[in-house]
Amino acid sequence: MMRRLPPLASLRTFEAAARQESFKKAASELGVTATAVSHQIRQLEAYLEVSLFERQTRKVRLTVEGRSLYPALRAALDTMAEAVETVRKRPRRRIATLSATVAFTAKLLVPRVGTLRSLHPGWDLRLHASDDTVDLNAGDADAAIRYGLGHYAGMIALPLLTDRFAPVCSPRLPVRELADLPSATLLHFDWGPIASTVDVPNWRSWARRAGIEHLDPDSGVSFNDESSAIQAAIAGQGVALLSLSLVADELASGALVQPFGPIMEGLKFSFVYPEGAENRPAVGVLKDWVLTEFAERASRLPTPDSKTAVTSGHSG
Repeated sequence: MMRRLPPLASLRTFEAAARQESFKKAASELGVTATAVSHQIRQLEAYLEVSLFERQTRKVRLTVEGRSLYPALRAALDTMAEAVETVRKRPRRRIATLSATVAFTAKLLVPRVGTLRSLHPGWDLRLHASDDTVDLNAGDADAAIRYGLGHYAGMIALPLLTDRFAPVCSPRLPVRELADLPSATLLHFDWGPIASTVDVPNWRSWARRAGIEHLDPDSGVSFNDESSAIQAAIAGQGVALLSLSLVADELASGALVQPFGPIMEGLKFSFVYPEGAENRPAVGVLKDWVLTEFAERASRLPTPDSKTAVTSGHSG
């Protein structure tokens, strides 16, 4: 509903003049001149078509119309002031945004979001899951977990863990030893642009490390992301060469097994933020959370070239 009201400034000026019974005192309270107060009152009187004050030599007195308007207007302004103060003093929650790959977010961050709220109750977490690199300098996120060699221009990179890769599959598959692999379906995922700049674990390099002959390392089913390859392996669709960090829970539960080695070293997961951002509160909150969560994880990963088979109880 459209409210027919005179300008708020004139109502506020009238309330101050009526309460002080003086244009001069009202001017001092409002930080304006007495002339400006008189002008505002005349505008209000012209709008209402009544006189609100009787002008006397050293003070002013409310007319009947002024006394009728003043109590309701004062109560309304008091209510407005209380509402504004309540909103102004309300605690504001702060948001920290962390970017990571889709698989890392789903497998390693999402299960741990509650601990950030425990460590920093005044903060909310926003996870930005994307396999594309975000521009931290543009404010797309406060920090990121990146996968690579551990060096990023213009960024501070704190190491979290060095990844390990090994063949994993559903325990339902008849794959128990290296000799079973050539007859199994190989599952692959596309590494994307990073594969053109660094050596990444894949079936070809793994077969060379394992010394397996009669294996076509390019055959099988390919996916454009790790999450899909993981789900395919769990579903028994084949054997996947996967990050042991990302499938730690599935290995521990027995949904996946690592039937044989060797285990290959992958790239590094690093907590990354822009140079000069060390004192930003959001960066500090995220760094505290991430480093706390991954402090012991790296030491629990198996060493590269290990021939150990993991069938259950693997903690990642």
